[in-house]
Amino acid sequence: SVLTVACEQTEVLLFDPISSKHIKTLSEAHEDCVNNIRFLDNRLFATCSDDTTIALWDLRKLNTKVCTLHGHTSWVKNIEYDTNTRLLVTSGFDGNVIIWDTNRCTEDGCPHKKFFHTRFLMRMRLTPDCSKMLISTSSGYLLILHDLDLTKSLEVGSYPILRARRTTSSSDLTTSSSSSGPRVSGSPCHHSDSNSSSEKHMSRASQREGVSPRNSLEVLTPKVPGERDRGNCITSLQLHPKGWATLLRCSSNTDDQEWTCVYEFQEGVPVRPVSPRCSLRLTHYIEEANVGRGYIKELCFSPDGRMVSSPHAYGIRLLGFDKQCSELIDCLPKEASPLRVIRSLYSHKDVVLTTKFSPTHCQIASGCLSGRVSLYQPKF
Repeated sequence: SVLTVACEQTEVLLFDPISSKHIKTLSEAHEDCVNNIRFLDNRLFATCSDDTTIALWDLRKLNTKVCTLHGHTSWVKNIEYDTNTRLLVTSGFDGNVIIWDTNRCTEDGCPHKKFFHTRFLMRMRLTPDCSKMLISTSSGYLLILHDLDLTKSLEVGSYPILRARRTTSSSDLTTSSSSSGPRVSGSPCHHSDSNSSSEKHMSRASQREGVSPRNSLEVLTPKVPGERDRGNCITSLQLHPKGWATLLRCSSNTDDQEWTCVYEFQEGVPVRPVSPRCSLRLTHYIEEANVGRGYIKELCFSPDGRMVSSPHAYGIRLLGFDKQCSELIDCLPKEASPLRVIRSLYSHKDVVLTTKFSPTHCQIASGCLSGRVSLYQPKF
């Protein structure tokens, strides 16, 4: 069992999660800051960087990379992995989601294809069962691809390009006039039970057949507390380990407010036979200190989903759905309620940008802007 930590520099640090002993530092793992780490199995892991590349590593031979993957043209921010198909999924600030076939990996790289593209892309996640892909944007939209099929080639540019959102008006959900994709007419449907705007896109063939298509797109505008038509950038996106909810960090475009918000997935009867049937309901929230304005703060769920760890100025806050740290499903409120601060941990001298729980032990890692990594073993 190994805990890996990436920082805002070019290093990757490996720790023993039981003793917190530093095992090895991969100095110069990339040519620019390391953004994300994903284990593929008990020995292989991948890292991505602002140098536009993804690197594959083997714990048995850390002196050199297995291979370097080239395909993005801007900072690579997310890595996901489908264990069933052994497909690696990455996203970057070039707006592309790229699929890498690790089944045919060589020292020269892996075969890859562009799977999806949209402007203003911030973060991309797969649900635990890999049935959905969620994408957050700096224009305040959350995109959901339903009935996900990573092997199906999507025509890049066939989906509408979302322009920056100034208000929550439905008129903002339009295709840019310079887009190569088709213009979408009509206003989005409004779900009164989720307080979200939603637009669905599907093929004509699927409409005729009356079935939900693979990779059908739904666009949601998550409700944010006290938004007041100011527009928000969804900077961080995480999923509950049991697939019950999504965790968002939203930054206001017009002032210094930031919010950590939890949204329950509500599956229901589709409006039309071909419509995706997901909606989001805001269940919990808390206002954050927007120290280090302009930097993205990555938050996370604990492995059991009972707590949230969130960067807060020069430290982190452990947040619960109630004082007892109950399961989300056991304490769903009728109306959105504040998250409870369980513990605050401060040990940095610079702004904390990322935090992560160990998947196997009661330990938490946090990394700050200056590159320092701290490990905590909280006692309650």
